[in-house]
Amino acid sequence: MARINDNYLKLKAGYLFPEISRRVGEFSRRNPEAKLIRLGIGDVTRPLVPAVVEAFHQGVEEMARAETFHGYGPEQGYPWLAEVIAEKAYRPLGVELDISEIFISDGAKSDTAGILDIFDQANRVAICDPVYPVYNDTNVMAGRTGEPDENGHYQGLVYLPCTRENDFTPAIPEEKVDLIYLCYPNNPTGAVATKEQLAAWVDYATKNRAVILFDAAYEAFVTEPGIPRSIYEIEGAKKCAIEFRSFSKTAGFTGVRCGYTVVPKELIGTAGDGSEVSLNQMWNRRQCTKFNGVSYPVQKAAAAVYSDEGWLQVMEVIKYYLDNAKIIRKGLSAAGITCYGGTNAPYIWLLTPEGMKSWDFFDRLLAECHVVGTPGSGFGPAGEGYFRLSAFGDRENVEEAVDRIRSRWGN
Repeated sequence: MARINDNYLKLKAGYLFPEISRRVGEFSRRNPEAKLIRLGIGDVTRPLVPAVVEAFHQGVEEMARAETFHGYGPEQGYPWLAEVIAEKAYRPLGVELDISEIFISDGAKSDTAGILDIFDQANRVAICDPVYPVYNDTNVMAGRTGEPDENGHYQGLVYLPCTRENDFTPAIPEEKVDLIYLCYPNNPTGAVATKEQLAAWVDYATKNRAVILFDAAYEAFVTEPGIPRSIYEIEGAKKCAIEFRSFSKTAGFTGVRCGYTVVPKELIGTAGDGSEVSLNQMWNRRQCTKFNGVSYPVQKAAAAVYSDEGWLQVMEVIKYYLDNAKIIRKGLSAAGITCYGGTNAPYIWLLTPEGMKSWDFFDRLLAECHVVGTPGSGFGPAGEGYFRLSAFGDRENVEEAVDRIRSRWGN
């Protein structure tokens, strides 16, 4: 009989979002008449913008004619899309990238997990707490950890607490680590990092020859001037950081699937014999072996996001979601609930009322208000006592959800 990867058995609980779906499904079966408002999983609700849809159709039409049909594309993505990204997404930030440093993929989630393939098991990994669960769970699956302790922290990982006591800003680790996951704007807390804070991380990584894995999936939601959208806005970051971005939340591609990862050519790793190796070349080799590229129509649609017309339309949708976030934060704050985030990110991170545990508040919110959110403890032990609400809903539903919560927990 084939033996399984025992590391999966260390994951004592199911992945956060399927567990939410399970509980919501059970509630709906018992209460079929209940009108649920879902502000939990960060899935978008607004349709693709017209410029993107038009480009998508054009791509499909090309696939329908022999003279313009496209078979296998480059595993790294089409050069013309990489050129658009370099020109429109990075150059305005003062960041110059070669298109060979940009790898088109099916999303940031896949790449933040897959990037572990090119790093040795012995690397010491630091992640924030609370954190996007993929960072934690994929390291467990890969065998880089021991068993979880009584707090839910896995042996072998370095956890960096992010709480209201430290303004949800992780401290630079006192010990040496090799891989550092950072996510800004942050999921789940909605916090952002200043250039000075990111510069401190770059300085640490440079001195310790560590690599920062920088998840910038929500960079398009930054509204405050001076807040960096890319780690590469920090001097020296190209020598110590890999950046992940996604079209999912920026342009509503959650059901379309497209993102990209930047691995600078200046970024170097060390082999077992002490020789230096290009991480760009290693990631390229990994993608050529394990990935077959993103479909041609999807890449056509992604390029349209950065057209003049497309970007204006996309920004209107992002403003819609950020306005939702303002409604949630203002409404719940008026009810006496302490809220964070929602300014540069589509998430509201709140203290659970009455000192409730995160999952207890989830169940109460579902049963009494018919509103679905995300328990903070699902993002890590430091998330206990917190709760995340997503602004990716329809305006009418968002307003109704706030009214329901205020009527139950308002002062």
